[in-house]
Amino acid sequence: MALPILAGAAGVTAVAAYLNAKYHIAYDLANARGGLAPSPDVLDFMSDRVSRRRVLNYHVFEDQVHKQPNHPFLIFEGKTWSYREFFEAIIRVGNWLVNDLGIGVEEVVAIDGGNSPEHLMLWLALDAVGAVTSYINWNLTGTGLVHCAKLCNTRYLITDADVKSNVEPCRTELEGLGTKIQYYDPVFIASLSDTTPIPESRRENISVESVRGLIYTSGTTGLPKAVVMGTGRELVTGYTVAKYLGLKPEDRMYTCMPLYHGAAHGLCAVPTIYAGSTIVLGRKFSHKTFWPEVATSGATHIQYVGELCRYLLNGPKNPYEQKHKVKMAWGNGMRPDVWEPFRERFNIPVINELYAATDGLGATFNRNAGPFTAHTVGLRGLLWNWKFSEQEVRVKMDVDTEDIMRDENGFAIKCGANEPGQVLHRLTPETLPGAPGYYKNEGATQNRRITDVFKKGDMWFKSGDMMRQDADGRVFFVDRLGDTFRWKSENVSTNEVADMIGKFPQVAEVNAYGVLVPGYDGRAGAASIVMADGVTESTFDFQGLAKHARAVLPGYAVPLFLRVTPALEYTGTLKIQKGRLKSEGIDPDKVTGEDKIYWLPLHSDRYLPFSRKDWEGIKDKSLRLT
Repeated sequence: MALPILAGAAGVTAVAAYLNAKYHIAYDLANARGGLAPSPDVLDFMSDRVSRRRVLNYHVFEDQVHKQPNHPFLIFEGKTWSYREFFEAIIRVGNWLVNDLGIGVEEVVAIDGGNSPEHLMLWLALDAVGAVTSYINWNLTGTGLVHCAKLCNTRYLITDADVKSNVEPCRTELEGLGTKIQYYDPVFIASLSDTTPIPESRRENISVESVRGLIYTSGTTGLPKAVVMGTGRELVTGYTVAKYLGLKPEDRMYTCMPLYHGAAHGLCAVPTIYAGSTIVLGRKFSHKTFWPEVATSGATHIQYVGELCRYLLNGPKNPYEQKHKVKMAWGNGMRPDVWEPFRERFNIPVINELYAATDGLGATFNRNAGPFTAHTVGLRGLLWNWKFSEQEVRVKMDVDTEDIMRDENGFAIKCGANEPGQVLHRLTPETLPGAPGYYKNEGATQNRRITDVFKKGDMWFKSGDMMRQDADGRVFFVDRLGDTFRWKSENVSTNEVADMIGKFPQVAEVNAYGVLVPGYDGRAGAASIVMADGVTESTFDFQGLAKHARAVLPGYAVPLFLRVTPALEYTGTLKIQKGRLKSEGIDPDKVTGEDKIYWLPLHSDRYLPFSRKDWEGIKDKSLRLT
């Protein structure tokens, strides 16, 4: 009888394995919530914190001090702080904030500086005294800096002396707003000596609904907007990310992403504290320091964002690039053309790509270790579709107007398999209070919401991002809405174009975008390129690039214009800047700097220099693009 029983068990196992592979059941059980619904353990964690009135990141840090006082919390440029040592520094800074600056409970205080232990001390000290931290982008100066200070109405701009040159030109305007500039440096912070415990009374009345911080958008489409970081959101993020990554005290996460941004803040610093593990902090990204800092610190995780991985891949070989303990790269924005070469060159087993936004809803995760989910941001299976498919949808878009396309009844049209569309998240009376919002900007907050999408009176949150899902349930990021443009009545993804052009061996970096051309509807494709090391305009194969582009891209997506530039422009969080390139277009009188424009004339087999005569020919229609 044993053999039939064993055979039956094997059959059941085989069926279970088949169903799991086909419907991604195990994946859904582990990852499907994606921020759409809190799991029971999250609710239990929140309930416990609320009942004990210990809802702040400071409280979680304090708990770690009691559990493992001597465990390393921070490694920075070769120096290590234990949880207890760092906690003592937080208390000293907190007493200075209260006694010398008179910071009040729930007062908004702006901190402006690069990555440093002192920046972390200030953030956690402000949390300890019950204040609200406004995280200023240290690259800002002039109008942008003054705007942020005015928006958060801060009495103090507590500023790293390293960025004094950005702040001093704004002193008169800042002081006119009633904002005082208070500089700090390591010597000053180390001189603080008051170790009096900060009374719990400063924190006990702060609720999960209160504002804990303000993190600013990049400002690429206007002045920065401040995204409200609530106490509850910080708690949920810290707990869930630490659990999802399986962080243990012995883990060490390296980041050189700026602490003023949501990535380093919410996806590295906060979950590290909740797990009781160690932050390895880089002052800023550098080819020279990245792998040495990762290797010598014993980092087990590295955080990436934007173009960091492409930078590393295009950079020179480093003796430490495989002599490390990294088991996972964790972040967002890993492009398909970089994914496998990055994994192979740097010997990193797992690429854990996520999709999330500081001002967004519905994160998705992809712990990738093989070919099936490579290049994706998530996977949707049977359980996800059963439970969440009516809470998150993709809808067809008119990319010119950026309006949702409607059917004959005036309702949105859902996307099918492999159809790109904007991701929407359902808002209900229960979920609306937790939806992201912008500080003192109700217009911008309401602009992210849309009603009457599938029926009268419903409300949805607009992600602003285009995605597609294939028949196997794999979810692919397509573009930010606005980065997709229309040419020849077709939608062109700038990400797809950049990925394909970036595969040409003589190209190091690519920024794809659309440009307005007189006499044509939509936008013509353009690509700003940086040539690979050792390649010059005289040795660049413009014929080979044209042949490559036509081989790997649909005809309508082939860039008609090239802008050859010494370097691309990036934000402080390594996002590519496109605004100036779009506005300058291909008009020779507007193109700035050392950049040179090339174009692909109709029926030409190569890109040729674009002259003023060519520009005039396009305008007077003596030269055609199509």
